[in-house]
Amino acid sequence: MLKRGIYAASLSVLNKDLTLNVEATISHAENLIKNGLHGCFFLGSTGMAQLISKNEKMELISKISTHKLRKQFFLGTGCNSLNENIELIKYAGEFNFNTILLMPSAYYSGNSNEGVFEFYKRIILACPKIKIVIYNFQKLSGYLFSVEAITKLVESFPKNIIGVKDSSYNLYENLKIKDFLVFPGSEAKLLKGLEKGSSGIISAVTNTTHSLARKVFDDFESKTPQTKNEQLIKVRETFDSYNLISALHSYHSIKDNNYKNILPPLTLLSEEKQKELIEKLNKLKFTSEKNLAA
Repeated sequence: MLKRGIYAASLSVLNKDLTLNVEATISHAENLIKNGLHGCFFLGSTGMAQLISKNEKMELISKISTHKLRKQFFLGTGCNSLNENIELIKYAGEFNFNTILLMPSAYYSGNSNEGVFEFYKRIILACPKIKIVIYNFQKLSGYLFSVEAITKLVESFPKNIIGVKDSSYNLYENLKIKDFLVFPGSEAKLLKGLEKGSSGIISAVTNTTHSLARKVFDDFESKTPQTKNEQLIKVRETFDSYNLISALHSYHSIKDNNYKNILPPLTLLSEEKQKELIEKLNKLKFTSEKNLAA
């Protein structure tokens, strides 16, 4: 069951032939949880899910279903097709994975409030056990959720729409729905969001900032003075100056060459940019050696 906390939009690890390395992908998420995260979302945008085949996604779902941390594992779909979304969600449901991070179909511009509502409605009617975390990220989907659009969905499907990942940052300060989970998509919004009533974060960069972000969260919960939030924000801002997937894979490839495998059209950072990234992080006393420890 999803609850307040610090979560990663977990990376996907690939083989040299660019197929999904299921075991390494699971091991990566397991290490993140061991280093402080409350859980991980597989097959989100950070996990290159739009570029990964349905069969590979199904294999991953099957494998994590017997994992000791399965209750801390959650899923996205990375599908544009309505029917493919439904098929994958039904498959996940066979393994009792019902909490799904779900973005409206992308690619076609001009998504309307009515069309997006119909998208979620059809999925819920086909998959009545689903618990949806709406993914609000206009940059990728071409659609910006309003407070009114979220409220309408929650009022229409109160048992199914349980939260939102807000990566457009227009909701987390203003959306006030009882027992509704709100997760900004950035460490830079973590403390401010908690102060405004948010539930934590679901972030790409917690693939590296796991321990720092958990410290900020725990200190807020225990009403302890903050000592790490400024560093956390600066680390996030450093990663934000690059393509996040490229930067994260480049960062992790220092320790493990498997992270050098990345699906086109995505690329790794150039050697120069990778060196620049590490130098910036070292200046923040966020060293790769310390934070890449398994």
